[in-house]
Amino acid sequence: MNVVLVTGASSGIGAAAAIAFAEAGWSVMAAGRDEGRLEEVADVSEDISTWAGELEDSEDCDELVAATVDEFGSIDCLVNAAGVLLRGNAEESSDDNWRDTLTINLDVPFYLSRAALPYLLQTEGSIVNIASYWGLKAGPRAVAYCASKGGLIMMTRAMAQDHAADGLRINAVCPGSVDTPMLVSEIEEDDGDVDAFLAAVAAESPNRRIATPEDIAGLVLFLASDAARHITGTAIPIDGGLMA
Repeated sequence: MNVVLVTGASSGIGAAAAIAFAEAGWSVMAAGRDEGRLEEVADVSEDISTWAGELEDSEDCDELVAATVDEFGSIDCLVNAAGVLLRGNAEESSDDNWRDTLTINLDVPFYLSRAALPYLLQTEGSIVNIASYWGLKAGPRAVAYCASKGGLIMMTRAMAQDHAADGLRINAVCPGSVDTPMLVSEIEEDDGDVDAFLAAVAAESPNRRIATPEDIAGLVLFLASDAARHITGTAIPIDGGLMA
Protein backbone atom coordinates (compact mmCIF):
# COMPACT_ATOMS: atom_id res chain seq x y z
CA MET A 1 0.00 0.00 0.00
CA ASN A 2 1.38 3.39 -1.02
CA VAL A 3 0.44 6.32 1.21
CA VAL A 4 0.46 10.00 0.23
CA LEU A 5 -0.16 13.09 2.34
CA VAL A 6 -1.49 16.02 0.29
CA THR A 7 -1.92 19.51 1.73
CA GLY A 8 -4.13 22.20 0.20
CA ALA A 9 -6.45 19.34 -0.75
CA SER A 10 -9.75 21.14 -0.28
CA SER A 11 -9.57 22.72 -3.75
CA GLY A 12 -7.48 23.37 -6.83
CA ILE A 13 -4.24 21.50 -7.43
CA GLY A 14 -4.27 19.81 -4.02
CA ALA A 15 -7.77 18.39 -4.52
CA ALA A 16 -6.93 17.20 -8.03
CA ALA A 17 -3.74 15.56 -6.77
CA ALA A 18 -5.55 13.77 -3.93
CA ILE A 19 -8.10 12.37 -6.37
CA ALA A 20 -5.44 11.38 -8.92
CA PHE A 21 -3.48 9.44 -6.30
CA ALA A 22 -6.62 7.67 -5.08
CA GLU A 23 -7.56 6.71 -8.64
CA ALA A 24 -4.04 5.29 -9.05
CA GLY A 25 -4.54 3.05 -6.03
CA TRP A 26 -2.81 5.08 -3.33
CA SER A 27 -4.15 5.64 0.17
CA VAL A 28 -4.55 9.40 0.61
CA MET A 29 -4.58 11.76 3.56
CA ALA A 30 -6.15 14.94 2.19
CA ALA A 31 -5.43 17.93 4.43
CA GLY A 32 -6.86 21.43 4.23
CA ARG A 33 -8.71 24.22 5.99
CA ASP A 34 -12.22 23.69 4.61
CA GLU A 35 -13.78 20.58 6.13
CA GLY A 36 -16.80 20.71 3.86
CA ARG A 37 -14.74 20.80 0.68
CA LEU A 38 -12.47 18.06 2.00
CA GLU A 39 -15.49 15.83 2.49
CA GLU A 40 -16.48 16.46 -1.13
CA VAL A 41 -13.01 15.32 -2.21
CA ALA A 42 -13.24 12.27 0.05
CA ASP A 43 -16.60 11.34 -1.48
CA VAL A 44 -14.79 10.57 -4.73
CA SER A 45 -12.96 7.56 -3.28
CA GLU A 46 -13.03 5.41 -0.18
CA ASP A 47 -9.22 5.56 -0.26
CA ILE A 48 -9.22 9.24 0.78
CA SER A 49 -9.16 10.22 4.45
CA THR A 50 -9.27 13.85 5.57
CA TRP A 51 -7.64 16.12 8.12
CA ALA A 52 -9.09 19.60 8.57
CA GLY A 53 -7.16 22.32 10.36
CA GLU A 54 -4.72 25.19 10.18
CA LEU A 55 -1.06 24.67 9.30
CA GLU A 56 0.77 27.68 10.65
CA ASP A 57 3.48 26.33 12.95
CA SER A 58 5.62 23.26 13.37
CA GLU A 59 3.34 21.72 16.00
CA ASP A 60 0.42 21.70 13.55
CA CYS A 61 2.62 20.02 10.94
CA ASP A 62 3.89 17.44 13.41
CA GLU A 63 0.27 16.66 14.32
CA LEU A 64 -0.74 16.15 10.69
CA VAL A 65 2.16 13.82 9.95
CA ALA A 66 1.43 11.83 13.12
CA ALA A 67 -2.25 11.56 12.16
CA THR A 68 -1.27 10.23 8.72
CA VAL A 69 1.04 7.60 10.20
CA ASP A 70 -1.59 6.63 12.77
CA GLU A 71 -4.14 6.18 9.98
CA PHE A 72 -2.01 4.33 7.43
CA GLY A 73 1.18 3.18 9.18
CA SER A 74 3.64 5.00 6.94
CA ILE A 75 4.14 7.76 4.37
CA ASP A 76 5.51 7.17 0.88
CA CYS A 77 4.95 10.64 -0.56
CA LEU A 78 4.37 14.16 0.70
CA VAL A 79 2.75 16.69 -1.64
CA ASN A 80 3.05 20.27 -0.37
CA ALA A 81 0.26 21.91 -2.35
CA ALA A 82 -1.11 24.44 0.15
CA GLY A 83 -0.36 28.00 -0.90
CA VAL A 84 -1.47 31.61 -0.82
CA LEU A 85 -1.05 34.57 -3.17
CA LEU A 86 -1.35 38.02 -1.58
CA ARG A 87 -0.84 40.71 -4.19
CA GLY A 88 1.44 43.70 -3.69
CA ASN A 89 4.79 45.24 -4.50
CA ALA A 90 7.18 45.98 -1.64
CA GLU A 91 5.49 49.27 -0.69
CA GLU A 92 2.06 47.66 -0.73
CA SER A 93 3.04 44.59 1.30
CA SER A 94 2.39 44.86 5.02
CA ASP A 95 4.39 42.92 7.58
CA ASP A 96 1.42 40.59 8.02
CA ASN A 97 1.05 39.92 4.29
CA TRP A 98 4.76 39.18 3.95
CA ARG A 99 4.82 36.92 6.99
CA ASP A 100 1.60 35.08 6.09
CA THR A 101 2.85 34.36 2.59
CA LEU A 102 6.23 33.08 3.74
CA THR A 103 4.59 31.02 6.49
CA ILE A 104 2.15 29.14 4.25
CA ASN A 105 4.29 28.90 1.12
CA LEU A 106 7.70 28.15 2.66
CA ASP A 107 7.67 27.52 6.41
CA VAL A 108 4.87 24.94 6.34
CA PRO A 109 6.42 22.83 3.54
CA PHE A 110 9.67 22.82 5.51
CA TYR A 111 8.00 21.83 8.77
CA LEU A 112 6.02 19.06 7.07
CA SER A 113 9.04 17.77 5.20
CA ARG A 114 11.10 17.69 8.36
CA ALA A 115 8.37 15.86 10.26
CA ALA A 116 7.82 13.34 7.47
CA LEU A 117 11.50 12.64 6.80
CA PRO A 118 11.91 9.69 9.20
CA TYR A 119 9.04 7.87 7.48
CA LEU A 120 9.97 8.87 3.94
CA LEU A 121 13.54 7.67 4.49
CA GLN A 122 12.21 4.29 5.63
CA THR A 123 10.08 3.92 2.50
CA GLU A 124 12.59 5.60 0.14
CA GLY A 125 9.71 7.81 -0.88
CA SER A 126 9.40 11.26 -2.38
CA ILE A 127 8.37 14.85 -1.76
CA VAL A 128 6.69 16.97 -4.42
CA ASN A 129 6.52 20.70 -3.72
CA ILE A 130 4.07 22.83 -5.67
CA ALA A 131 6.11 25.93 -6.47
CA SER A 132 5.40 28.26 -9.40
CA TYR A 133 6.98 29.52 -12.57
CA TRP A 134 7.04 32.81 -10.65
CA GLY A 135 9.65 31.13 -8.48
CA LEU A 136 11.79 30.91 -11.62
CA LYS A 137 10.67 34.14 -13.34
CA ALA A 138 9.33 37.04 -11.31
CA GLY A 139 5.81 38.35 -11.81
CA PRO A 140 4.27 41.78 -11.15
CA ARG A 141 2.91 42.87 -7.77
CA ALA A 142 3.71 39.55 -6.12
CA VAL A 143 6.99 40.16 -4.30
CA ALA A 144 6.18 37.97 -1.30
CA TYR A 145 4.77 35.19 -3.47
CA CYS A 146 7.77 35.19 -5.81
CA ALA A 147 10.19 35.19 -2.87
CA SER A 148 8.37 32.32 -1.17
CA LYS A 149 8.20 30.15 -4.30
CA GLY A 150 11.83 30.88 -5.17
CA GLY A 151 12.75 29.85 -1.64
CA LEU A 152 10.68 26.68 -1.98
CA ILE A 153 12.57 25.75 -5.14
CA MET A 154 15.93 26.23 -3.44
CA MET A 155 14.73 24.25 -0.40
CA THR A 156 13.76 21.47 -2.83
CA ARG A 157 17.21 21.42 -4.40
CA ALA A 158 19.07 21.56 -1.09
CA MET A 159 17.04 18.76 0.50
CA ALA A 160 17.32 16.66 -2.66
CA GLN A 161 21.12 16.87 -2.47
CA ASP A 162 21.11 16.03 1.23
CA HIS A 163 19.00 12.90 0.82
CA ALA A 164 19.65 11.59 -2.70
CA ALA A 165 22.00 8.89 -1.39
CA ASP A 166 19.24 7.79 1.02
CA GLY A 167 16.89 7.00 -1.87
CA LEU A 168 14.58 9.93 -1.10
CA ARG A 169 13.57 12.01 -4.13
CA ILE A 170 12.46 15.64 -3.81
CA ASN A 171 11.17 17.72 -6.72
CA ALA A 172 9.29 20.95 -7.35
CA VAL A 173 6.50 21.50 -9.85
CA CYS A 174 6.31 25.03 -11.26
CA PRO A 175 2.91 25.72 -12.82
CA GLY A 176 2.05 28.76 -14.85
CA SER A 177 -1.50 30.07 -14.55
CA VAL A 178 -3.95 27.35 -13.50
CA ASP A 179 -7.74 27.59 -13.47
CA THR A 180 -8.12 27.30 -9.70
CA PRO A 181 -10.27 29.06 -7.09
CA MET A 182 -7.19 31.03 -5.96
CA LEU A 183 -6.70 32.47 -9.46
CA VAL A 184 -10.38 33.13 -10.11
CA SER A 185 -11.00 34.72 -6.69
CA GLU A 186 -8.65 37.58 -7.60
CA ILE A 187 -10.83 38.53 -10.54
CA GLU A 188 -14.08 38.06 -8.64
CA GLU A 189 -12.89 40.34 -5.84
CA ASP A 190 -12.34 43.08 -8.43
CA ASP A 191 -15.76 42.40 -10.01
CA GLY A 192 -14.03 41.39 -13.22
CA ASP A 193 -15.18 39.12 -16.04
CA VAL A 194 -13.77 35.70 -15.11
CA ASP A 195 -14.40 34.11 -18.51
CA ALA A 196 -12.72 36.99 -20.33
CA PHE A 197 -9.77 36.85 -17.95
CA LEU A 198 -9.27 33.11 -18.42
CA ALA A 199 -9.50 33.53 -22.19
CA ALA A 200 -6.87 36.27 -22.08
CA VAL A 201 -4.54 34.11 -19.99
CA ALA A 202 -4.95 31.24 -22.45
CA ALA A 203 -4.24 33.55 -25.38
CA GLU A 204 -0.90 34.53 -23.81
CA SER A 205 0.23 30.92 -23.60
CA PRO A 206 2.14 29.43 -26.55
CA ASN A 207 -0.23 26.44 -26.56
CA ARG A 208 -3.30 28.73 -26.29
CA ARG A 209 -4.81 27.10 -23.23
CA ILE A 210 -4.86 27.55 -19.48
CA ALA A 211 -3.88 24.62 -17.30
CA THR A 212 -6.40 22.69 -15.26
CA PRO A 213 -5.62 21.34 -11.79
CA GLU A 214 -5.72 17.86 -13.33
CA ASP A 215 -2.88 18.81 -15.69
CA ILE A 216 -0.68 19.59 -12.72
CA ALA A 217 -1.83 16.54 -10.77
CA GLY A 218 -0.67 14.30 -13.61
CA LEU A 219 2.89 15.56 -13.27
CA VAL A 220 2.77 15.26 -9.47
CA LEU A 221 1.64 11.64 -9.72
CA PHE A 222 4.39 10.87 -12.23
CA LEU A 223 7.07 12.35 -9.96
CA ALA A 224 5.85 10.17 -7.09
CA SER A 225 5.95 7.02 -9.22
CA ASP A 226 8.74 4.54 -9.90
CA ALA A 227 8.87 5.87 -13.47
CA ALA A 228 10.56 8.99 -12.01
CA ARG A 229 13.08 7.07 -9.89
CA HIS A 230 16.06 8.93 -11.42
CA ILE A 231 14.52 12.41 -11.09
CA THR A 232 15.38 14.47 -8.03
CA GLY A 233 16.31 18.06 -7.27
CA THR A 234 14.37 19.40 -10.25
CA ALA A 235 12.06 22.39 -10.67
CA ILE A 236 9.88 21.48 -13.61
CA PRO A 237 7.85 24.19 -15.38
CA ILE A 238 4.40 23.09 -16.48
CA ASP A 239 3.25 26.25 -18.22
CA GLY A 240 2.23 25.57 -21.80
CA GLY A 241 5.58 26.83 -23.06
CA LEU A 242 5.77 30.20 -21.25
CA MET A 243 9.28 29.64 -19.89
CA ALA A 244 10.47 28.65 -23.37
